[in-house]
Amino acid sequence: MLCRNHSTTTTANLKWRLAVGECKCTFLHHLKMINFTNQFDEKVYFDLNGEPVPRYDIINWQKDSKDEMRFIKVGTYDGSALYGQQLQIRKSTIVWTKGESQVPLSQCSAPCPPGSRQATRRGEPKCCFDCLPCADGEISNQTGSTKCTKCPEYYWSDKEKVKCVAGVEEFLSFYDTMGIILVVLTLLGFILTTIITIVFHSFRYTPIVKANNSEISFLLLLSLKLCFLCSLVFIGQPSWWTCRLRQAAFGISFVLCLSCLLVKTIVVLLAFRTNVPGSRGRKLFGSSQQRILITCTLFPQICLCTGWMLGAPSFPFRNPNYQPSTGKIVVECKEPWPPGFYLLLGYTGLLAFVCLLLAFLGRKLPDTFNEAKLITFSMLIFWAVWISFIPAYISSPGKFSVAVEIFAILASSFGLLLCIFVPKCYIILLQPERNIKKGVTGKYSR
Repeated sequence: MLCRNHSTTTTANLKWRLAVGECKCTFLHHLKMINFTNQFDEKVYFDLNGEPVPRYDIINWQKDSKDEMRFIKVGTYDGSALYGQQLQIRKSTIVWTKGESQVPLSQCSAPCPPGSRQATRRGEPKCCFDCLPCADGEISNQTGSTKCTKCPEYYWSDKEKVKCVAGVEEFLSFYDTMGIILVVLTLLGFILTTIITIVFHSFRYTPIVKANNSEISFLLLLSLKLCFLCSLVFIGQPSWWTCRLRQAAFGISFVLCLSCLLVKTIVVLLAFRTNVPGSRGRKLFGSSQQRILITCTLFPQICLCTGWMLGAPSFPFRNPNYQPSTGKIVVECKEPWPPGFYLLLGYTGLLAFVCLLLAFLGRKLPDTFNEAKLITFSMLIFWAVWISFIPAYISSPGKFSVAVEIFAILASSFGLLLCIFVPKCYIILLQPERNIKKGVTGKYSR
C-alpha cells in the first residue's frame, strides 16, 4: 500500500499558484504601458483597467441613385479623446428614413401646444393622444399639459386660452345702442308730457280742462313725468343709491298715476250717473275727498317701498352666472327679498284692475267726450304691457331684463299719456268750438 503526503502536495500547489498570479500582475502592469500602431495605422493601447480603449466608426447605410446600398462614414467614437469630444458626428452627411435629412421624431403624437390638453386614445399607448382645446374659463400655459386649470372667480380665459384675464363687466350703459334708444324715448315722453302740461295750463279755465277736476289732471301729468324719469335710474352701472331708488321710484310714481286715474274715473261715473245736478253723490266726493283717496291709495305703496328699502335693500352685485355663455360678468342689482318686487307689482296691478273695472262700467256714457272710454282703453294697454312683462322679465338674461322693465315703464306711460291727454289737446287746439260746457256734458251737436 502506498501512502501520499497530502501536506507536501498542497504546499507545492500553493507556491505554484502564487508564482503564476505574480506573473499575471506583472504582465498586466506592463500591458497597460503598451502603446503601438498596427498595420491598419490604428493606435492600440489599454486603459487603467487593462481594457482596450474603444474606437468605432459610425456608418450610415444610404442608397445611391441606382438604388444600391452604400456604407458612408458619418462619424467616429474615440474613447481616448477628452470628455465631451469622444463622439464626433457630421449631421449634414446623414440620410434618414425615406431620404429625409431631418431627425425623425420617435413619438406617436406631438406635444400639445399651450391652450390645449392631452386626451389619451382608448386602446392605444400613452404616447398616443389627441389635443383638445381648453374649455371657456380654463387655461393651460405649458406645452404638453395633461389638464386645464380653471380661472378664479370673476376672471376669464383669453382667446388663446393661455392666461386668465379680468372678466368684462356688462350692464345697460348710456352709450349702448339699446341704452341710447331708451334714453331718447324717455326724454321724448318727458318733453311731450311737459308740452301737454303747458297746453293745459294755458287753457286751464276752459271747460274741458276744468271738467273732472283740473287739479287731478295736473297731478296726473306730474306723475307721468315721474314715470318717464324713473326709467333713467335703471340705465347705467348699478350703484348703492340707484339700486335702492329704482324700484321705489317706479312703484310710487305708478301708484300715484293710477290713484289719479281712479279718482278721475269715479268723478266721471258720479258726474254722468247722477241725474240731478248738485246731488249729494258729487258733494260727498269733492276735492278734499279726492285728495284723501289719492293719499290713502298711495300710502300702502310708500310703506311697502320704505320697509323694503330699510329691511332688505337691493345692492350692486357682480353676477358670474352668465360667464360660461357670454364670457362677461353682469353687474346688476341683487334683490335679497324677491317677494318685495312682486308685492309692489301686485298692489299696482290691483289699482289698475279697479280703474279698468270702473272705467268699463262707464264706457256707455254720452259719446261727445267720454273720458271713461279713454281710461278703459289706456288701462287695457297698461294690462297688456305688464302681463307680457312678467314672462319676458324672468326669461331675459343680464342687462336685457333691465331693458324689458324700462320698456314696460315707457310703453305703459306712453299709453296713459296718449290715450287720456292727446284727445283733449286735439279738442283744445284744433276744435275749440267743442271746448264748451255743452260739448263736455254730451249736449254738443255739430
